[in-house]
Amino acid sequence: MNSKEIKWAYLIVLSIIWGSSFILIKKGLIGLTAMQLGSLRILFAAVFLLMIGFKSLAKIPKNKWKYIALTSVLGTFFPAYLFAIAETEIDSSITAILNAMTPLNTLILGAIFFGIHFQKRQLWGVFIGLIGSILLVLNGAINNPGQNYYYAILVIMATICYAINVNLIKRFLSDLSPLSISTGNFAVLILPTFSILLFSGFFKVVSQESVQHSVLFIMILGVIGTGIANVLFFKLIQMSSPVFATSVTYLIPIVAFFWGLLDNEMLSSLQFLGALIILLGVYLSAKKTAKAA
Repeated sequence: MNSKEIKWAYLIVLSIIWGSSFILIKKGLIGLTAMQLGSLRILFAAVFLLMIGFKSLAKIPKNKWKYIALTSVLGTFFPAYLFAIAETEIDSSITAILNAMTPLNTLILGAIFFGIHFQKRQLWGVFIGLIGSILLVLNGAINNPGQNYYYAILVIMATICYAINVNLIKRFLSDLSPLSISTGNFAVLILPTFSILLFSGFFKVVSQESVQHSVLFIMILGVIGTGIANVLFFKLIQMSSPVFATSVTYLIPIVAFFWGLLDNEMLSSLQFLGALIILLGVYLSAKKTAKAA
């Protein structure tokens, strides 16, 4: 395959993996708290990556470790907990759709802090995407009074973290291998996440069958949805552009939506319209950069 075909292959594989992550989080929350789930997700990924990539840590120059630490916090630590907490109140499919705002935030923050140039059409994309997200959240709050849609703010915060993260990787870590970046990220997080898990009460309830069942879902999420996916994603960032790489979020909601349907989640007609508006905004905001990638 040529480089363009490889980029699209990475994009499709990542959309399938990450589109399935939201339902795995939902299933994990049956027996785990959000803090336990976030910690286990990171720790499973860390163990897997250290098994396959421990030697790659030696290839990280000392002056790069500050960026490794920063991207680990923004790209993994905060989002892992923010998504888990958000899904305690809102559906997995809604979370996945809001996650599609990542390219919009990548464009905005890239333009403000990283000198990325954009066209007027892309600004319209940002504006349209914001309208779609507002419609999605407000209608969801009206039709699902039992769910607290203020938790949608946590998903938006996670997308901002992702947006900063991809710009940092493209700017400061493009000379490192994706395996080195991924393994370094999770090596940094082992101690703080284990500490959170220790004080979360997990080891007092781990013998319960419902907890063990949830842990299996999070093991899959940690190894495949976080460990393997991060290596693929960092490779995609390096071979393309931050906005093209985050355009994987075009496809994630489609995968997550079908998983949600299988789990009896439904979108109202207005929520579906909001989702389409978000994706239109994301497409317009990323169009120029994706073509140039």
